[in-house]
Amino acid sequence: MIKGFLKERLAAKTEKLAPEDPKREELVAQYELETWVGDAARRVGQLQVVTHSLKPLHPDAKGSNLYAPPESLVPHSLVGSHLLPEDFDGDVVGNAAALDVYKFLKLEHNGRSLLDRVLEGDPALTGALSKDPEQAREWMTSFAAITEPRGGEASHTHAKQVYWLVGDDPGDNGSFHLLAPLYATSLAHRVYQTINEDRFGETTKAARQARRDGRYWEGGYRDYPNIAVQKFGGTKPQNISQLNSERGGSNYLLASLPPTWVDSGIKPPFFTDSVFPRFGRRKEVRRLLSGLRRLLMSDAEPNAETRDRRDEYVGALIDELVAFASRYSVLESGWSASPDCRLVDAEALWLDPWRDDESFAQRREQGDWAQEVRHRFATWLNSQFSKSLPLGDAEFEFWQKQLAKRLNALQEDLPYV
Repeated sequence: MIKGFLKERLAAKTEKLAPEDPKREELVAQYELETWVGDAARRVGQLQVVTHSLKPLHPDAKGSNLYAPPESLVPHSLVGSHLLPEDFDGDVVGNAAALDVYKFLKLEHNGRSLLDRVLEGDPALTGALSKDPEQAREWMTSFAAITEPRGGEASHTHAKQVYWLVGDDPGDNGSFHLLAPLYATSLAHRVYQTINEDRFGETTKAARQARRDGRYWEGGYRDYPNIAVQKFGGTKPQNISQLNSERGGSNYLLASLPPTWVDSGIKPPFFTDSVFPRFGRRKEVRRLLSGLRRLLMSDAEPNAETRDRRDEYVGALIDELVAFASRYSVLESGWSASPDCRLVDAEALWLDPWRDDESFAQRREQGDWAQEVRHRFATWLNSQFSKSLPLGDAEFEFWQKQLAKRLNALQEDLPYV
């Protein structure tokens, strides 16, 4: 097997040389088994077999890569490299000119690669590499080091780094661990192979054709909607890694999108000057108001526990208000320009955030409407207790402040609040 590998590589080098070309004799000498294996054992130091690589994160990063086979990883319930099968593909990083050494180590005999045999110290392979047992063991040691990181563990300025708090004092640098995420290249390759088979395999093609023809098909096929392709390495994917080169630099990204809500029951709040009466009729809002009313009317001690219970009710009401407002954000923008819309200006500005109207957008940008919405919320909330509780300015100011505090924290991500 090894001799066949060397014979093929020698043939590729000499096929264009004339029989009398002196380079032919030199190449023949270079591809003698012990000569080539000895040179490969020297060059293998330019490579590292990895399962988790740094270069996909940044091609100029020069920190540590890791070789962590599935059996060495802690199993858990999420998808990860620990789920890879025994025949997973290890990746290779390093000098692309030395990749022929890795191709040599990937050769298989009786279902096991030379690299597997090297790592196990297979005596049969030792005997096949050289007639000198000591020399062969030295070469085996060199080849086995291909899975070991070069130098100590290190990150790099181009690498991603996350400081993770493991102690109790965020002001103490010693309370943090520095996490350096790596790209799970072996897992990514298996995902790529699986998706390609699901998309372009012969069975899938036949199943899709059966569907087009309206014929029964045993089983089914998988689709991956909105899949994206991320390219690593540009025109030289081999500079990232061997597996990346085999994929032509392509790496699949599965869609991670929020659901598209379609609610045919949502209609613009026309023919009313305020949405707060409509908000107050929501079942959960009525329940929260009832609970808050009972709390305020009780003889509970004015202590921290009571205040916490009150704040929970108010916070839940505000969350309901945010959810209520978000329902209108799915409507086609500009609905507030309809003559049927009689909302006060502040509420229109609040509930129709994407309206493409220069004057409207300028008024919304100024932000004065937000204060009026808070004012109207506090007025509405006070009015819910007017028949049973003598609430006044103090409660009014408290409701406003609570609403402002909660909504200000959300507004960067949720413009409609």
